[in-house]
Amino acid sequence: MFSNLKNALEHKKISMKAYAAVLGVTEKTVQNKLNGQTPFTLPEVWTTCFDLLPEYSWTYLFNQDSLQKPA
Repeated sequence: MFSNLKNALEHKKISMKAYAAVLGVTEKTVQNKLNGQTPFTLPEVWTTCFDLLPEYSWTYLFNQDSLQKPA
């Protein structure tokens, strides 16, 4: 569901294991979040946007509708 976020993580070579460690969750939880089965918390969104991927807008990363161009 979060294709833009998945692509941005891949582009920066951030593995699911590393992303899970930064968020303080398991890899399975990250997979569930990226697939839309478990919601992201606000602190997870902040960490993703400000610490890991500041070059992308949060609306781009967390868009669930379709792929967009980076802002």
